[in-house]
Amino acid sequence: MVSRSYSNLLDLATGAADQAPAPAALGALRRRLPRVVTTAGLIDDSPLSPSTPSPSPRPRTIVVANHLPIRAHRPASPSEPWTFSWDEDSLLRHLQHSSSSPAMEFIYIGCLRDDIPLADQDAVAQALLESYNCVPAFLPPDIAERYYHGFCKQHLWPLFHYMLPLSPDLGGRFDRALWQSYVSANKIFADKVLEVINPDDDFVWVHDYHLMVLPTFLRKRFNRIKLGFFLHSPFPSSEIYKTLPVREELLRALLNSDLIGFHTFDYARHFLSCCGRMLGLSYESKRGHICLEYYGRTVSIKILPVGVNMGQLKTVLALPETEAKVAELMATYSGKGRVVMLGVDDMDIFKGISLKLLAMEELLRQHPEWRGKLVLVQVANPARGRGKDVDEVKGETYAMVRRINEAYGAPGYEPVVLIDEPLQFYERVAYYVVAEVCLVTAVRDGMNLIPYEYIVSRQGNEALDRMLQPSKPEEKKSMLVVSEFIGCSPSLSGAVRVNPWNIEAVADAMESALVLPEKEKRMRHDKHYRYVDTHDVGYWATSFLQDLERTCKDHAQRRCWGIGFGLRFRVVSLDLSFRKLAMEHIVMAYRRAKTRAILLDYDGTLMPQAINKSPSANSVETLTSLCRDKSNKVFLCSGFEKGTLHDWFPCENLGLAAEHGYFLRSSRDAEWEISIPPADCSWKQIAEPVMCLYRETTDGSIIENRETVLVWNYEDADPDFGSCQAKELVDHLESVLANEPVSVKSTGHSVEVKPQGVSKGLVARRLLASMQERGMCTDFVLCIGDDRSDEEMFQMITSSTCGESLAATAEVFACTVGRKPSKAKYYLDDTAEVVRLMQGLASVSNELARAASPPEDDDE
Repeated sequence: MVSRSYSNLLDLATGAADQAPAPAALGALRRRLPRVVTTAGLIDDSPLSPSTPSPSPRPRTIVVANHLPIRAHRPASPSEPWTFSWDEDSLLRHLQHSSSSPAMEFIYIGCLRDDIPLADQDAVAQALLESYNCVPAFLPPDIAERYYHGFCKQHLWPLFHYMLPLSPDLGGRFDRALWQSYVSANKIFADKVLEVINPDDDFVWVHDYHLMVLPTFLRKRFNRIKLGFFLHSPFPSSEIYKTLPVREELLRALLNSDLIGFHTFDYARHFLSCCGRMLGLSYESKRGHICLEYYGRTVSIKILPVGVNMGQLKTVLALPETEAKVAELMATYSGKGRVVMLGVDDMDIFKGISLKLLAMEELLRQHPEWRGKLVLVQVANPARGRGKDVDEVKGETYAMVRRINEAYGAPGYEPVVLIDEPLQFYERVAYYVVAEVCLVTAVRDGMNLIPYEYIVSRQGNEALDRMLQPSKPEEKKSMLVVSEFIGCSPSLSGAVRVNPWNIEAVADAMESALVLPEKEKRMRHDKHYRYVDTHDVGYWATSFLQDLERTCKDHAQRRCWGIGFGLRFRVVSLDLSFRKLAMEHIVMAYRRAKTRAILLDYDGTLMPQAINKSPSANSVETLTSLCRDKSNKVFLCSGFEKGTLHDWFPCENLGLAAEHGYFLRSSRDAEWEISIPPADCSWKQIAEPVMCLYRETTDGSIIENRETVLVWNYEDADPDFGSCQAKELVDHLESVLANEPVSVKSTGHSVEVKPQGVSKGLVARRLLASMQERGMCTDFVLCIGDDRSDEEMFQMITSSTCGESLAATAEVFACTVGRKPSKAKYYLDDTAEVVRLMQGLASVSNELARAASPPEDDDE
């Protein structure tokens, strides 16, 4: 059963709910209610009340995560209310205290960790909203179970940590019912966001893999929503990710965000690779920001590891309880001449606890001098998931600890101390303080903050310094041995990085961390502490929100509308002046015109991208009909060779531009001309061997050798490798052809070398100039193309330089194929629409010809 709390926004606003919120909370919500939405993406800007002007809104960020940063305390009796407190261990709790903008208000949306009875849900929701700015999402028990312990923990979490479901014991086969529950849970979260959002002003920040389809639900409701997403787990390589049956749905859902954040470049690179391989999207760097163009929207990629809350750690370090625990641990270990190495991990299969224990065993075997002195304290936090694998990890860990202690222990000495119960935060900090070395040997992890906490704890304070080093309290030191496979590893350049699977190498790293000179330890600690201190959770949150604001700043200047159904929904965002070319509009202009110029690209415009490039009979007939109209001058511009175009298009009056405009012919019986002085193609002897090298090393690529153009085409090659090779090839060709009169250009799936000065824009200018020379005052221009080379035509016909060749009342239509950023002012969706448009104009020409011809006399 769906929760009744805030189930009806209208009831909430009018106070008609069964248990209405208190007047103060209701008033606050009324002030924050979104403006009336009449159609998806179109917002009615009329004020809520004509008599009371709305105050300037305070900037707000709505933070959405699986769990609220709240601890719920169950009442002792049913008659008593639930009580709550902030969860100080939650990362999200510290956003509002860390943001550089103190005026920013944060609202939290998520689940509580406790099951709230249905009868208490309204009262709990009201109390959390009034006192903590939190909106709880109450999931039905069956959905909650399948959503979190099912799809999240059985499918997404293992896959994102590189574990494939090769057998039912390894995560289990894909279960469509679990996926449906995941989507249903995300929909409930979306409904909660819609209850409180002001879409014009609020930012929404969604966290982690539990809510990966939430951006689609929110973008579908508000096309211009300012939405960021941060993934706190690893993102797997494309080879792993593409095994997920719902891979495309999740990618498209994430791309409905404006900003997507990752901890490391590796995770971002894997995501971008998936977008390229599965969706055909390419990315680029704009002034240092990585961006994807997705249906006209710019989706930015943010790479920044999260930090720790420095204020909280320093406060805990100063607690009397912490000092007392440190004194106790020093008496237990340091007082007996023991050196402490510390591991703090969750008890799950990816944290590498067993590998750490094997390395400890190897260290004691290889270095007997450490026996009786070295102690590994392993804090094992409860696993977040459950299942057979967790039980196996526990059993293996306990068995290994017993074996090591039996083999290398002695009366009063245990080389491994396993703490398998939850520690309070101050207790954990006390262990950090006394540990000489911290070990993190996870085989795959997102952003593990244990090393950061350890570094700050070892920095300590005056009281702790006097306890640890009475003689030299100012000398701070710490040593880290960290896995290469955790998110914080790249930022800790002074740590000893290890492959946790190489047991001998980990043992050697542990020993080297112990015996490193004190000066070296201090230098590494100082370097780490400077980074952690300046890159805390506040820096992370502020940087992310600033980038989100920057990414969303032009939303109001874009036209947006949604396309697609279900989880394939996406928003097309285009410039306000960019609109679809309406048949009625152009037909009216076509009828009015006396002299018309029509410039058409071929491949991708009149003909879809396909293996068979030759035109259909219908296309040829349509062009023939347009060319029969004496008011028309039709020119077809293509990169193909002149002989190929001659054979394909037997139309008498059709003008052709071959090889991007180097060769020109005004009609079928005219001679071919060249648009620039004759080109010396001796440069091919330099360029072709270079292209051959890249063809041989790039499987699926080919070379097209035309009369004046040389093309390296990698359309059938691996997209990532092909793109990488194309960039290398461009640099290589520009280097070897630096003194040759040619230009090197990279297009969608090819690299072209052609003579300088050749462009389709030159074709457009020559056509209009020649028509003017013949006394034809052109009053209608239509230009249609689909790729970068056609942008030169669009720019030319809309520039002032062509204005002298046109009539004062000329109507110009520059149209691109596909809804994408372009210098054209119009677009058509695909080649089928282009063909229909051409057929429509041909029909108008035939109709006008029949109307102009004199009627035949009847036989007497």
